[in-house]
Amino acid sequence: MPQEARGEGPEQGPEQPSVVPEGVPGEGPAGPAGVGSGAGVAGQKGADDGGAVGVGGGSAADAAGSSADAGVGVGAEVVEPRPEERLERAVRVAEQALIEYEIAVETFRVEVDNFSRLHHQKLGPMYTRLDELEAQIAEARASRTGDPEDVRKATEARARVMPMPGVEELFHGWMDSEGLFPEAVAMLTDQPVRPPERVRPSEEARKLYRELVRQAHPDLAQDEAERARRDEFISRVNAAYARGDEPLLRELAEEWAAGPVPEERRPSRAEELYARLEWLAQRKELLSALARELEEGAIGSMLRLAPDDPDRLLEEIAEQLLAQVAEKETELAGWLDSADHGPSTTTEQTTTGQTTHGQTANEQGPAAD
Repeated sequence: MPQEARGEGPEQGPEQPSVVPEGVPGEGPAGPAGVGSGAGVAGQKGADDGGAVGVGGGSAADAAGSSADAGVGVGAEVVEPRPEERLERAVRVAEQALIEYEIAVETFRVEVDNFSRLHHQKLGPMYTRLDELEAQIAEARASRTGDPEDVRKATEARARVMPMPGVEELFHGWMDSEGLFPEAVAMLTDQPVRPPERVRPSEEARKLYRELVRQAHPDLAQDEAERARRDEFISRVNAAYARGDEPLLRELAEEWAAGPVPEERRPSRAEELYARLEWLAQRKELLSALARELEEGAIGSMLRLAPDDPDRLLEEIAEQLLAQVAEKETELAGWLDSADHGPSTTTEQTTTGQTTHGQTANEQGPAAD
C-alpha cells in the first residue's frame, strides 16, 4: 500500500496557511511582454515586484520612466528614456521577481522531498507491519468462513505485502544488479547495438571517408570558429565510417559540398529583451505548475497540516500508526483464538449428537425386538 497515501496526520483543525509563501502557486496574467502578477513571491513584496511587469504602462516601465526623470530640475528639458532602457528595466524587475518565486518553490520542494524520505525511513516499517497484520486477519477470516469473497480479499491483502520485483523484472532486460546490459549501454551512448559485420568497411565507404577527411580536416581551418565546425563534422564522418554506413557518408559529402550554413540575422537588442521577457513568463508558468503539483500531492497536503513544525507531524503520525498496530494485533489474536476453539466446539457437538442418537437407538432396540 503506498505509504504517502496512508499518513493521515493529526486531526485537522482550522485550515492552515500554505507552506509556500503567498503567491505560490500564483496565477495571473502573463504574456510575451512580462511576468504577470502571479509571479509574486515572499509575501506582498514579491507580488508587488512581480506585478504587471510590462512595456508601455507596466510598473517596470513606469519605474524606468521615473528613474530617468529623477534629478531633473524645474525647467530642465525632460529626456525620455530610450525603448531599450525601459525594456531593460522591465527585464531586471521580472528577473528578480522570478528569482524570489523560484526560491520559494524550491524551498518547499526540498521540504516535501525531505519529509517523504523521513516518512519512508521512520514510518515504513510500521506500514509494513500494518499490511502484514491486515493480510493475516483477512486470511484468518477466510479460513474461518470459507466465503469466496473473503478468500479474494485475503489474496489481495497478501499481494500487498509481497516482495518487490527484482531489478531485472523492473527494467525488462535493460539492466540487472551488476548494471546496464551492453546492448542498453550501446543504445544510450548512440553506438551500434550490433557488432560490425566485417573488419574493414566496403571499398566505397573507404573512398568516401578518405575524400571527406582530406577536404574537411580541422588542420585546414583558418580560424577557431572554422576549426570547431570541422571538428564537429569530422566526428560525424568517423562515426559513419565506423559503422560502414555508405548512405550517410554520401549525405555528409553532399553537406560539405554545400558549404557552411549562412549565419542567421542577429536579433536587435529590443527583440532580445522581448524574447527574454517571454521566456521569464514561460518559466513562471512552469514553476506555478510545479508548485501546484507539490501542494496538491499527498506529502504536500500533509505538510500543510503543520507548516510551522513538520517534524512534529512525523511524530504524531508515528503515534497513530503504533495505535493502529496494537489494534490490529488485538483483532488478529481474536481471530486466532476463535479458530483454536472452533474445532473443539464442533467436535463436542458432533459427539453429543452421536451419543444422543445412540441412546435413541438403544431405547428403541428392545421395542423392536
